[in-house]
Amino acid sequence: MDKRIFRISLTAALAGFLFGFDTVVISGANQPIKDLWGTNWFLGDSIFTFHGIFIMSMALWGTVMGSLLGGIPCDRLGRKKTLLWVGALYFISALGSALAPEAYSFSFFRFIGGVGVGISSVAAPVYISEISTAENRGRLTALYQFNIVFGILVAFVSNFLIGAIFNEGVAWRWMLGIEALPALIYTLMVLKIPHSPRWLLLKNHEETIVIRSLTLLGIGQDQAVVQLSEIKLALQETAHKQKDKLFSGKYNRPLILAFLIAAFNQLSGINFVLYYAPEILERAGLASGESLFSSISIGIINLIFTFVGISLIDKLGRKQLMYIGSFGYIISLSMVAWCFYSNAGSVLLLIFILIFIASHAIGQGAVIWVFISEIFPNKVRSYGQSWGTGTHWVFAALITLLTPTFLDAEIGIFKDNPWPIFIFFAFMMLLQLFWVVFMMPETKGVSLEELGKLLSRKKGDEH
Repeated sequence: MDKRIFRISLTAALAGFLFGFDTVVISGANQPIKDLWGTNWFLGDSIFTFHGIFIMSMALWGTVMGSLLGGIPCDRLGRKKTLLWVGALYFISALGSALAPEAYSFSFFRFIGGVGVGISSVAAPVYISEISTAENRGRLTALYQFNIVFGILVAFVSNFLIGAIFNEGVAWRWMLGIEALPALIYTLMVLKIPHSPRWLLLKNHEETIVIRSLTLLGIGQDQAVVQLSEIKLALQETAHKQKDKLFSGKYNRPLILAFLIAAFNQLSGINFVLYYAPEILERAGLASGESLFSSISIGIINLIFTFVGISLIDKLGRKQLMYIGSFGYIISLSMVAWCFYSNAGSVLLLIFILIFIASHAIGQGAVIWVFISEIFPNKVRSYGQSWGTGTHWVFAALITLLTPTFLDAEIGIFKDNPWPIFIFFAFMMLLQLFWVVFMMPETKGVSLEELGKLLSRKKGDEH
């Protein structure tokens, strides 16, 4: 693989590092903010607290908004400029959250950071998929997921170190504010990457500019001319047809594929397990300190198997990784449910939770951002990515809000035991396996232009 294209892809993928860091860093500010501003009061007669909605979840709502609307700047401003704005949003959010004088301004700046997370999950995978080749597209686009997981791990370590250096009253501000440094570095790095040649051509830029962009990616002059012709031909083939709109009916198949892979990603229970790992492990009998240590092991396994997934995605293919992940999900989730139901012990439970995390990392975790970014044609790719990531984050929000209610339920089959939750997730993963077998196409080694043709045909278009 050309070092230049790897470096450029890695730069864009660092948006994922900020995504992971920003998502988890709030954990260090959780209790100090409760103590400082007294935010742990209930909203009316609801089961939701001000702290849960406005302090802990506000970034998530920003993420939903950013992912649903992220296709607009990605299409109009371009992939590179959108990534620049993502860096700026992270920077503003980090400083604003760290310096916030009260809860409402804090929530506002966390929301801005969430918008950055949502937009980055649209722009970065699209940009990387468009600058890579069919042979290395999977590995390069999956760098985004690797950086998310790496950012999560670094955030835990950063919070630990800052907590050890500063007193509790100001430590949480440093935990949040330190993100401004990588955000600034990332923004400056993005200034040096080229525009996506596919976007330039889509927006009718001069061919000399497109060829220059291709050569900046390490493609030789002659090959750049050939690739330019291939992209132009793909655009011309759709130019005489109806105006390309995402929901015109022409793209029903990629829309359904993107929706289902995104929905199944969250219906696996991955966010539930990651967000509530200490509480889940304490329910199994681990002491508080032991559960925190075990949570770190979850982060390490996630990172290791994400790397394995990235190394295999262009060798085995997207579909094969989804097979592996689906079987791993079904077995591990069923066994976690059994452990809770039979009180089998915390050690066995932790082993199956780690198998669950590994199954996610090597399957859905490695595949989702790659798959969504490559199944839509050039003309609607940014909006298609927005549709898929928006689906992902809406389901993430719903799962995050609803599952704690069942976790704490004191009635029926949920009383004092969360085993039915894991049975539900295991059943959803059985449905995912059927989807992989009967509906999911293999996209390994196929050019974006060819995929656009194959997945966007209506019945009767084959001849």
